Amino acid sequence: MKIVIIGDGKVGHKLTTQLSEEDYDITLIDQNAGKLKAALNNLDIFCINGNGADAEVLKQADVPHADIVIACTSTDEMNMISCLLAKRLGAKHTIARVRNPLYYRQMELLKEDLHLSMAVNPELAAANEISRMLLFPEANKVESFMKGRVELVEFPISETSPIVGLSLAEINKKYEFQILVCAIKRGEQVYIPDGSFVIEKGDRMHVVASHQNLKSFFRALGHKEEKVKKVMICGGGHVCFYLAVQLQQAGMQVKIIEQNQARCEELCELLPKATIIHGDATDQELLIEEGLENANAIVALTGMDEENIMMALFAKTRGIKKIVAKVNADTRAQMVESLGIESTVSAKSATADAILAYVKARMNSYSSANIETMYRLLNGKIVAQEYIINKECDFTNTPLKDLPTKPNNLIACIGRHRRIIIPNGDDHLEVGDSVIVIAKEHTINDFKDILA
Repeated sequence: MKIVIIGDGKVGHKLTTQLSEEDYDITLIDQNAGKLKAALNNLDIFCINGNGADAEVLKQADVPHADIVIACTSTDEMNMISCLLAKRLGAKHTIARVRNPLYYRQMELLKEDLHLSMAVNPELAAANEISRMLLFPEANKVESFMKGRVELVEFPISETSPIVGLSLAEINKKYEFQILVCAIKRGEQVYIPDGSFVIEKGDRMHVVASHQNLKSFFRALGHKEEKVKKVMICGGGHVCFYLAVQLQQAGMQVKIIEQNQARCEELCELLPKATIIHGDATDQELLIEEGLENANAIVALTGMDEENIMMALFAKTRGIKKIVAKVNADTRAQMVESLGIESTVSAKSATADAILAYVKARMNSYSSANIETMYRLLNGKIVAQEYIINKECDFTNTPLKDLPTKPNNLIACIGRHRRIIIPNGDDHLEVGDSVIVIAKEHTINDFKDILA
């Protein structure tokens, strides 16, 4: 598959790195020759120095024969024009990164005229992720499947947890909830466990289930169901705006601290029910003055990772239970988690996952199962993908116990006619099913890849 990526920024670089690792034919276009040189030295790709909105540059990149063109420069207008030109030149599919809320609200009207296959909004994707974390405060991370009917959550096991010392088979027998433990991180090791796996304190458990079954499971473990009611957001950019809208719709009180006076005035107009404070959110005295200790959650969303990390660590010292920090650099995210701030979000990662799912869907569009959703967990060591079974084949209507599944691959959940099934060996797959597959340390390009 031939893919052209326009823009070697944070999103573009992450996409280029991940796609080149999977042996796609990648061409990268950027106006910064220094960035391209670094990418060329580190990755097996072809690079072109030029403007992605220039038809001659696009022809040089062989866009007329491209399967997918992805425009993710820092400018929305350039991304949309680049995709329009690419489609006119003959590219099969085009994807544009569109950040401006005004453009994105009208995207359904614009997509047809621009011939866009997909529009991705990094800030909205990050806001969606944070919103799920705040609606499910017991969890460090929450990923959504099957249009929100199924969730994959990560949560830590404390030394007082009633499941410490129990095997997964014993947990299943004791609690009898429709849940599946699909991955566990212990220290630096990651496991896809079987029924004999024994839980230890400090484990980070990943569980798949419906929202209601997860709530019941957490209650059974002794977690108090404390809803987040008051949220303090530090930084008033696009992520903040999208997040505040979602939180207010969920009935939460939102207070925003933003340093730029003009942006504060904009937010006052856009979010009349929110409290907008003009000030520096890195000022600890200001945070305390504005009621940090009365908040159920704090979300650090400034444009600098370092500032977000500082605010998150300060909030932790003041006893705030739910802390979310936007951290774009992967290495910093790992460091922050080691410091006890386990709920982090990256706009570039959320965007890259959405685009990768689309790329894989186009790649296997003629196979028996199309990919719908994809997430990378635990620094990419675990991949969770949702497939739709679209036709009869050799793995449908066969008991799962008779399917020869490769090691470190797991069928975690089946969605069928509004029913959520946590499968056992006697269950089977049918045409129309949504299926969540978990794989360790490798990606799955086709559902059949999990079978021996």
